Amino acid sequence: MSEQLTLPAETRDRAGKGASRELRNSGRVPAVVYGANQEPLSIHVEEKLLAKMLSTGHFMNSVVMIDAGGKTTRTLPKDVQFHPVSSRPVHVDFLRIGEHSKVTVSVPVRFVDEEESPGIKRGAVLNVVKHDIELTCDASEIADDIEVSLKGLDVGDSIHISNVTLPKGAVPTITDRDFTIATIVAPSALKSDEGDTTVDGEGEEAAGDAE
Repeated sequence: MSEQLTLPAETRDRAGKGASRELRNSGRVPAVVYGANQEPLSIHVEEKLLAKMLSTGHFMNSVVMIDAGGKTTRTLPKDVQFHPVSSRPVHVDFLRIGEHSKVTVSVPVRFVDEEESPGIKRGAVLNVVKHDIELTCDASEIADDIEVSLKGLDVGDSIHISNVTLPKGAVPTITDRDFTIATIVAPSALKSDEGDTTVDGEGEEAAGDAE
């Protein structure tokens, strides 16, 4: 389960580009907390601490407790804007949530058991169609990642969402089809020896999911 983070913050009264520029020059990042039928709260946070949290790779699917003005607010990061040249964070949006709110998050996929895939042993390639899966889940049960086993998969095999064990209580936001997560694709050497072993229709589905 994704860990809960605490991010100290200070409220800000001034708005506008000039005020935001001053904050960034002093090592702070402007942010806003919104949602739950309450007025938006303008805050700023320490850039170094924010950057450290971003570097974990799990920031966007972690519950972040915003500690501002002596009051703690449970939030979920919804958007981080970065400078186009320096890639430094320049603004963050946080959504207020309850302890057991239903939230939508993108959870990264982690593939395991490559050594137990006959296809990969023969030189086939794992073609990842979805690097992360958008899920609806309880805010207290957000997973760090989704583990997908490649055990027993051969050339031409596909992994669909129906083959994946999702975290407790989580459901995919795409419900109208059994979408593809990944395929085992033969390299050109295998194709020339055995013929094209791609499963009919998978190429079109994978292309559609990738879009």
